[in-house]
Amino acid sequence: MNITLISSAPTNQDYLELCQGRQNNLLSDDGRRQCAKLKEKIKDKHYDYCYMSPLVRDVETSIILIGDRVETIKDDRLIDREYGEFTGMLKKYYDFSKYWDYNSNYKDRKVEGIQELFSRCEKFLNDIVNKYEDGDILIVASPDVIRVLHYLIIDKREELLDISIENLFYEELKVKREGK
Repeated sequence: MNITLISSAPTNQDYLELCQGRQNNLLSDDGRRQCAKLKEKIKDKHYDYCYMSPLVRDVETSIILIGDRVETIKDDRLIDREYGEFTGMLKKYYDFSKYWDYNSNYKDRKVEGIQELFSRCEKFLNDIVNKYEDGDILIVASPDVIRVLHYLIIDKREELLDISIENLFYEELKVKREGK
């Protein structure tokens, strides 16, 4: 199975360097332009389905990228990480290394624990791998969710900040069903 991961295009909150979490923000004008450029690069790619978070920024990114040429499916398990008290605050106040430490699994200040985020993303990933064994699936979600899906696919739970996953991160990965 082929899975393409794309993180949502930028919002105005991204440019202001604010933690968005589950806020329902529209893409910025520049985010829409960037998305249109990526659309040109993937216009000849085949996808059987596009799964996306129900957040507006992810739905809007999906619509710009693939329009109506692929069936789109919203899945709540792809919703962004809960940032708790950090939602709407500058990212400089959010300690990424602390909240991305898988073994410590910090949950203070109402932040969703990293193990919980991994768990819901893993359930999602297992479901689609079992459902579409030979499919070509596009997944559009926040950079946090895309990061977790990336690490689940490569089977890694340490050093979770060692790659940069920004807005409109694009990656194609091959996934095999366990036992095959």
